[in-house]
Amino acid sequence: MEKITVWTKQNENVLRELEQNGRYVAKREYVHKDLGEHAYLVLEAYDWLVKHSPAAAMRPVDAEYPVWVSPKKEATMLPSAGCVILELTLDPSLITMVNIMKWGSILDYSYIPADKADAARHRTLLEEYRVSDPKAYMSQFYPQIKREIIESWDRLFDDSVDLGNSDCYGNIWEIKKEWVTNILK
Repeated sequence: MEKITVWTKQNENVLRELEQNGRYVAKREYVHKDLGEHAYLVLEAYDWLVKHSPAAAMRPVDAEYPVWVSPKKEATMLPSAGCVILELTLDPSLITMVNIMKWGSILDYSYIPADKADAARHRTLLEEYRVSDPKAYMSQFYPQIKREIIESWDRLFDDSVDLGNSDCYGNIWEIKKEWVTNILK
């Protein structure tokens, strides 16, 4: 199969690890180092992603989280101090595509509607309870709404569910040194 090129912005320590060990996998501790006291806000979503990814069976034992890649160089985050952008060339079968808008809904603890009618039904439910998705998710008082929100996240990998934008990023479980074709600092 023909290989493709993707880009990923990483802490410069990832480059050191690639040079020393020949590969990099994302760990929970790295999320804590990067986000500090706010890490818990994204870790629930990331834990869900790891368990529900269609590529979960391909996950190496030591990879706790996926590595995000962009199929478009211009969509990769801008370089910043202490970070590098790695250009990778690899087999596309190693990448799980993730719709950016749907993933944003998950990070916001929000419902992913199946269609317009489902979106309207869910909005009506929230109005009846006078609550937002994030409030219902984070509160112990709306367990049925929280359950509905979490169940809707399975639509992340359903291509028939369209939120109006098809832009995607990708997930890979590791970065191998031999995949690195360019380093932008």
